[in-house]
Amino acid sequence: MTLSSDTSVPAASSLDFRSIDFRGRHLSLAELRAAVPRAKHQTMADAESKVLDIIADVRNRGFAALTDLARKFDGVDQSHPRVPAEALAEALAGIDPEVRAALEESIKRARQFAERQRPANVEVPLADGAAVSQNWIPVGRVGLYVPGGLAPLASSVIMNVVPAVAAGVESIALASPPQKEWGGLPHPTILAAAALLGIDEVYAIGGAQAIGSFAYGVPGSQDGLPIEPVDVVTGPGNIFVATAKRLVKGVVGIDSEAGTTEIAILADSTAKPALVAADLISQAEHDPKAASVLVTDSGDLADAVVDELRRQAAATRHSARVLEALSGPQSGVVLVDDLEQGIAVCNAYAAEHLEIMTADAAAVAARIRNAGAIFVGDYSPVSLGDYCAGSNHVLPTSGTAAFSSGLNVTTFLRAVQVINYDRAALEEVSGHIVSLAGAEDLPGHGDAVRIRFA
Repeated sequence: MTLSSDTSVPAASSLDFRSIDFRGRHLSLAELRAAVPRAKHQTMADAESKVLDIIADVRNRGFAALTDLARKFDGVDQSHPRVPAEALAEALAGIDPEVRAALEESIKRARQFAERQRPANVEVPLADGAAVSQNWIPVGRVGLYVPGGLAPLASSVIMNVVPAVAAGVESIALASPPQKEWGGLPHPTILAAAALLGIDEVYAIGGAQAIGSFAYGVPGSQDGLPIEPVDVVTGPGNIFVATAKRLVKGVVGIDSEAGTTEIAILADSTAKPALVAADLISQAEHDPKAASVLVTDSGDLADAVVDELRRQAAATRHSARVLEALSGPQSGVVLVDDLEQGIAVCNAYAAEHLEIMTADAAAVAARIRNAGAIFVGDYSPVSLGDYCAGSNHVLPTSGTAAFSSGLNVTTFLRAVQVINYDRAALEEVSGHIVSLAGAEDLPGHGDAVRIRFA
C-alpha cells in the first residue's frame, strides 16, 4: 500500500487504495478532520458554480429551461416533465413479482420504524392559568428526490415517502431523472415504487434542476400545470444534488447534505477481510466519487483487505466504477495505534455509514458520536440498511453527520409552541416582565403588559 495523490482514472485491472498512517501521532480534532480521506474541495467549488447557473436558469425560464436541461444532461426531449398517471399504473402492473414483494417488505419495515418516531406533544402547566405547549405539526408540502443516473434507486422512493406520510404531510411531489431508454420517463421500478406508495405527482427531472424546481416552483405553461413550491426538500444524490440542497437551504428546509455515498469501517484483527472488502465495494459501486474508508489498528488486516479488494473488484459487474472510487482521494485505509485512536478518527470523519467490525462491536458502537447510521457486527452490513433494515438510508455525508441527522419523521415536522396565560397568571409575572424590559431598554415591551392592568 502506498500513499497516492494521483486522481487519474485507474485502468480496469488496477487498484491504488491509498494508506494514511496515524500511528505514533497525536492529532487534534482539527488535524484529524483535515487528514482523513476526502474528495478534493475544488470539486465542490466547481459544482457550486454550475449549480448556481442551473438554478438561475430554472427560475428565469421555467419549463423551457427544464426542457433544455433534460436534452443536455439526459438526452431526452420533453414538453412537460409531469409523469402521466397511466405510466405510473403501467409500471406497477409490469413490475417483477419478486421485486414487488421486496419493495412491500421494505415498506412494511420502514413504516414500523417511522410510525414510532413521531414525538409526543407536550403541555406544561407552569402555574394556575398558565400553560405552555409544544405541538408537532407537519409541513404542508414536500419535494422528494430519487436518484436514477448510474443506478435506479427505487429504494429511495420508500426512504423519502414513508417518513413523510408518517409525519402527516398532505402534499407530496417526487422527482427522478428522465431516462432515454425509458422514453424520457424515470426508471419503471422507481415509478412502480411511487405508485405502490400512492404518490401520483411525479416529475421526470434530475439533478440540481429538480431541487431548484421544488424550492422556487415553476409557473404553469401552455403544456401543463405549474410545479408548486415546497416547504422541505429531501433525498440523496450526487455532488450536484447535495450542493443544490445546500444553496436552497433557507428558502426551504432540507434533510441534510445527502451527497455521494460513503462508508467507513472500523475494524480490528478479529474482522474478516472478505466481509470488509465486500462492504467497501458495495458502496464504491454507487459512483466513481463514492468514498470507502477502512480504519484499523491491524496492518495484517489492512493488507488482507487490499488483496480481497483486488480479487473481488475484478469480479464485480461495475468493476471500472468500483476501482475508480477505491483509488480516488476520498478512499483508503487509515492505520491507527489502537481502538481509542480508531474511535477518534471515526468521530472526526463522521461517516454517512459506519460499520463496526471489532471485538465487542456493540460496546464500541455505543462510543461513536458522529455517524449517519451505525452498523454493528458481521451481520449488519450497509446493504441491509439500504433496503430492508427498517432504518432510513438518506443520510448526511461529507462530515455533516457531526451536526445533521438522517432522514426521519421529524424532518417533516415543526415544533410549534403555544402560550396560553389568563389574566391572573400574566399579572403574577408582570413585574418581572417590566423589569427585564427596562434592563434591555425596551420599554414598549413593559408597556404592553402594564396596559392590561391599567
